[in-house]
Amino acid sequence: MTLRYEINPPKITQNSNLSQEDTLKLLDKVKLRVSEISTRCDGIHFTDSVLGIPRISPITTGTLIRKSNQKIEITVSLRVRDKNLTTLRQLMEDAVSGGLNGVLILKGDPSPNEQKDSGLIPSSTVKYFKELGFDKKIDIFLSLPSNPSFDKIQKKIDAEPTGFITQVIHSADEVSRIVDKLKPSGFKIIPCVLLPSEKNAKSAKFLKLDWSEYKNSVEDFIKQVHQIAGEVLITSPNDFNYAKEILGKL
Repeated sequence: MTLRYEINPPKITQNSNLSQEDTLKLLDKVKLRVSEISTRCDGIHFTDSVLGIPRISPITTGTLIRKSNQKIEITVSLRVRDKNLTTLRQLMEDAVSGGLNGVLILKGDPSPNEQKDSGLIPSSTVKYFKELGFDKKIDIFLSLPSNPSFDKIQKKIDAEPTGFITQVIHSADEVSRIVDKLKPSGFKIIPCVLLPSEKNAKSAKFLKLDWSEYKNSVEDFIKQVHQIAGEVLITSPNDFNYAKEILGKL
């Protein structure tokens, strides 16, 4: 079973210029969490400023973790909303040199304090990275809604990423529908499951997630999703202990 666990890097203030010492200090908690959970999963995914809230770079975070853990798969998100192509190219080079396994290219949420938009499109950015040969060095992913209109995501399909990481799913049927359509073409499909707990209820409400199908049988649900897709990304943004418990059982 290929299980990945999602972690948000530490928050920072807008436009902060942290020293290396300050960055390492902030990442101590992340290192501890990874050491606690890495024996229960195969991979870690680091997000990039979810909801537009500034955080330490996921590539910086992933590179630090790689230095102390050579075995675990490390993937990261990379926002294009607030970066130009020159910056994105450098970040991709950093991801490769840092020994990371994959990068999820996404638009990214707007910042609450800054409505900056580079105008870049994730699918076009993936094509640009492929022209530069990055797909030969690192897996490149695009995101998908849990219940996509395949006509509307044709540009993402045409970009030919390594695969797709879904937004949080509601049911196994959603996963089957995506897998049946895209996996025969060679795409990896990584469904994202939000663990149902009281501490995660606020996140579920924000995402308009209906977890009634699996709330009382989360382990069986994750196994079912894995059987369909071959991989699962577990997210539990406000309940690390429950994530450890579930991953331990799996």
